[in-house]
Amino acid sequence: MIVVIDYDAGNTRNVLRALEAIGMEAILSSAVSDIQAADGLILPGVGAFPLAMAELKRRGLVTEIKKQVAAGKPLLGVCLGMQLLLEGSEEHTYTEGFGFIPGICRPIPVRPEYPVPHMGWNQLDVVAEDALTNGIQDEYVYFVHSYYTDVPSEYLRATCDYAMPIPAMISAKNVFGAQFHPEKSGEVGKKILQNFKEYVDATITSN
Repeated sequence: MIVVIDYDAGNTRNVLRALEAIGMEAILSSAVSDIQAADGLILPGVGAFPLAMAELKRRGLVTEIKKQVAAGKPLLGVCLGMQLLLEGSEEHTYTEGFGFIPGICRPIPVRPEYPVPHMGWNQLDVVAEDALTNGIQDEYVYFVHSYYTDVPSEYLRATCDYAMPIPAMISAKNVFGAQFHPEKSGEVGKKILQNFKEYVDATITSN
């Protein structure tokens, strides 16, 4: 079972529908007991980094999520959820994140020909393979964001071009991030979620 972590981050219904479409059993929950029982976790998100971390702390979820990830449980962060995986963000005021992956979330540079937010379909360039990148080279996915994850190259798995190489997918061990919305990215998005499902299944088998 997958738990989509509930912290009033928005877009969770679409995530659940996409998981249902690939046959992945999933629930939306903020209950610590559900997070402990889950085979894998998805951290969705639409909104501001500081408010998201504050709400996760208010619900007592930050410590438990860190505990589960440290024990090897797979975690996928989507959009804002990917940004929360980092050490911190410069959005509005500096705010600490989970720190699963080194790096800082920074504003996308504003240029006349590249409006911010970066919104719409963009092509993926897979720069390093991981469990989620199989079969998605050069495919198009749907982005909506104003900040990017500035991470060391060893954690970078895919980029897209938007006046600069924008990190689109990152990972470290059992932690994965997608800056775009798989649940809004058609068959390619389903493929990425299917890859995550297979990784979770393999993790269960190995344990």
